Amino acid sequence: MSENPLKLGTRRSKLAMAQSGQVADAVRRVTGRPVELVEITTYGDTSREHLAQIGGTGVFVAALREALLRGEVDLAVHSLKDLPTAQPEGLVLVAIPPREDPRDVLVARDGLKLSDLVASSPNKVARIGTGAPRRMAQLNAYARAHGLEIETVPIRGNVDTRIGYVRNGELDAVVLAAAGLNRIGRSDEVTDFLSVDTVLPAPGQGALAIECAADNAELIAALAELDDPVTRAAVTAERSLLAALEAGCSAPVGALADLPPSSECLERRNHDADGQIVKEMRLRGVVGTPDGTTLVQLSTTGPVPNTHDAATALGRDLATEMLAQGAAGLMGERAH
Repeated sequence: MSENPLKLGTRRSKLAMAQSGQVADAVRRVTGRPVELVEITTYGDTSREHLAQIGGTGVFVAALREALLRGEVDLAVHSLKDLPTAQPEGLVLVAIPPREDPRDVLVARDGLKLSDLVASSPNKVARIGTGAPRRMAQLNAYARAHGLEIETVPIRGNVDTRIGYVRNGELDAVVLAAAGLNRIGRSDEVTDFLSVDTVLPAPGQGALAIECAADNAELIAALAELDDPVTRAAVTAERSLLAALEAGCSAPVGALADLPPSSECLERRNHDADGQIVKEMRLRGVVGTPDGTTLVQLSTTGPVPNTHDAATALGRDLATEMLAQGAAGLMGERAH
């Protein structure tokens, strides 16, 4: 393989640079080549509109993909939750490394947890900022189920901007992704980790995707070492559910595929298969109206998919059940 530096395309944000830097270290290790970060500005970085207004789907990735297709960079790193579910011709998701914590977290004033936030708020209404209809739907449903009064406030901006709304007293709390705070070394600012039983994350949340040109066989072979099969199976199932719902990245859809903790070591013996260890994967999905008045939330469990088609089928089958329960009528954005 050439000794020339590999050019890695990344968004310019502090978080994107941090996670791309971590990937660059891993790429150097498996290729033996220097890696140079190439900063690329995307439409999602420059637009001040809320994601639900600009569509969400692909706004953070189109410029990176165009640079890849033009040969200006050799590979690109994406937050998987930002990727449209359709893979463009000429590019391949060559590696999905092990996933970070997929949960959402609360950064609240006075170190408060979600359950305590309302009781201590003026007028007993907590103002919580988030840019995601998915989070709004589930937070409002949680509040309604527990007799709490909250107001979800649409916000945008980087981590500093969002947490700034809490620090200056405009909001009582904001909701962010645990993975992002972990990657920039700011997990100590979290006041509450939101259980996935309360708020299911976005499909692919916490996972990164490394993409390169489909005709770069040498690089594809080298980077395949960074792929984590369980993470890939999980996010493939989640994204398949999203695709089958015909929903875009900013639609109020949550999904998480994981290895359920019911069997402590995530294994059970299947005596019909000569004692072979069988692992199970659980997929949960939710669709809701942003005000939280209506949610369709279902789950399924099956063997850990060992092929792309099996992972896709897991997501598609659960989406079919959700659509039968009325999920289609709850999504504001449909991606056709």
